[in-house]
Amino acid sequence: MNVLIIGGTGLISTAITRFLVERGDNVTIYNRGKTTANIPSSVKRMVGDRRNYPLFERQMEKLGRLDCVIDMVCFQPKEAESTIRAFKNRAGQYVFCSTVDVYTKPAKKYPIREEAERRPSPSFPYAYNKAECEKLFFEAHNRNDFFLTIIRPAYTYGEGAGIVHTLGWDTYLIDRIIKGKPLIVHGDGTSFWVACHRDDVAKAFVNAVSNEKAFGRAYNVTGDEWMTWNRYYQIIAESLNAPEPELVHIPTEVLAVLMPKRAEWCAKNFRYNNVFDNTAAKVDLGFNYTITWSEGVKRAVNWLEDHGLIEKSEKYPFYDKIITCWRTSVERMKSELTDVDT
Repeated sequence: MNVLIIGGTGLISTAITRFLVERGDNVTIYNRGKTTANIPSSVKRMVGDRRNYPLFERQMEKLGRLDCVIDMVCFQPKEAESTIRAFKNRAGQYVFCSTVDVYTKPAKKYPIREEAERRPSPSFPYAYNKAECEKLFFEAHNRNDFFLTIIRPAYTYGEGAGIVHTLGWDTYLIDRIIKGKPLIVHGDGTSFWVACHRDDVAKAFVNAVSNEKAFGRAYNVTGDEWMTWNRYYQIIAESLNAPEPELVHIPTEVLAVLMPKRAEWCAKNFRYNNVFDNTAAKVDLGFNYTITWSEGVKRAVNWLEDHGLIEKSEKYPFYDKIITCWRTSVERMKSELTDVDT
């Protein structure tokens, strides 16, 4: 198979590239050439900017007929429109990396299946734009421009990336866990979360290539462990042989007001239950959740340690300042409202 990956050097796409090569496919990757990654020597590389639409479309035309295109870095409707122009009648199949964030939050029913309502808020641009891209690609599929397959991962992690937490992806959180420092958790920490190692996610992409069952379909590809955020942090600590974490629960609304940038994903996503049905991917794509959160997070943290990428938590004094201010404000309210519970 002649497969083009737009991206090819990111967390998930690095694994996709590797698995395709191991399977015997001819792989070309297209990206800006700015990210270093361990890519097999047989992979052909093309450098360009997909947001330079005329150039991108000319470059794609020169590639000729492709069996499959896997697009890992389409985020905007204009990019989707350019992609459709580039691959109309030139690609047998187009596999779009979307996201489970296209589903309406909160969902009306759990676990969330692929046919659930998809109306993300425009105030969450990442999700809203991905949903708009999906609409355009389904329209292209229905016009017979190419066969479409959509993969909707949830939180995907692995060797080469940080570990997500309430306030982002910065690795100082790991340092706090190792040192037994208190951790901020949004709300009461009981909303559900899932995590899936990039190797498991990547295999679903690979198994979608030229898979006729996947034509015209979208698939959830997410973790099978439904963890509360409290348990999520506890498992990290357990896997690292760190002390039991002291969890400081702060209302999501408060975090969003205090830190609209750092708490954006917390306010738009993490506060809601993220629980998904992976049955379709298991049946059609052979998706299998093989790497538990405990095992996977240990591997990811070991990689960060080996590469000297775990930041010292002392470099981020704002974190402890928030905890102190929150605790002080609660104590002040208690002292000022002693008569309200009588």
